[in-house]
Amino acid sequence: MTRRHLTFDCAGATLVGTLDMADGATGLLIVSGGNELRSGAWAGQAKLAARIAEAGYPVFRFDRRGVGDSEGANGGFRSEGPDIDSAIAAFRAAAPRLERIVGLGNCDAASALMLARGAGLDALLLANPWTTEDDKARDPPEVIWAHYRQRLASKTALMRLLSGRVKFRAIAPAIAAALAPTR
Repeated sequence: MTRRHLTFDCAGATLVGTLDMADGATGLLIVSGGNELRSGAWAGQAKLAARIAEAGYPVFRFDRRGVGDSEGANGGFRSEGPDIDSAIAAFRAAAPRLERIVGLGNCDAASALMLARGAGLDALLLANPWTTEDDKARDPPEVIWAHYRQRLASKTALMRLLSGRVKFRAIAPAIAAALAPTR
C-alpha cells in the first residue's frame, strides 16, 4: 500500500485528495461530511483508508470545495455533486485498473451521495443520512430540557461540568432556545 496526495480541478477550484493505492479492481471513495477534512476526526478516515488498502482495495479521500486544503467556497452537501464527480474522475485517472468504485458517506456526505444519484458509482455505503430540511430548525424546548436533565443525572457528565471541560459556547444556542418563550 502506498499513500500519495494529489490535486484535481472542480469548477475552477483546486481540490486536494489522498489516494491509498492497492492492486484491487474495486475501489472505495470516501466522501467526508460537514466541514470534516479528508483525514477524518482524529485521522479516523486516514486509518480506515490504510486498513482497506492493506486488504487490497484502493481508497480515495478528498476535501470538497472550501474545506481543508481545497480551494473554493463551501456550499454544503447540497452542492457537493460536482466535487464528487471530479473526485471520481481523479480516482479513475490515478488508479486506471479500477473497474468498480463504491462510495462511502456518513451524515450529510451520505445525503450528498444520494442527491448526486450515486454519481455514477457502482455501489453506495450510506450511514446516518442527514434528513433535516430546515437548516435553522432546532429541537423543541422539551427535548432540549430532557437531554440536559439526563446529562445532569450522569456522574461522568456532571464531572465534566464541574471540572470545566464543558464548552458553554457550544451548548449556549440550545439552552437559549429552550429558555425562549413559545409562540
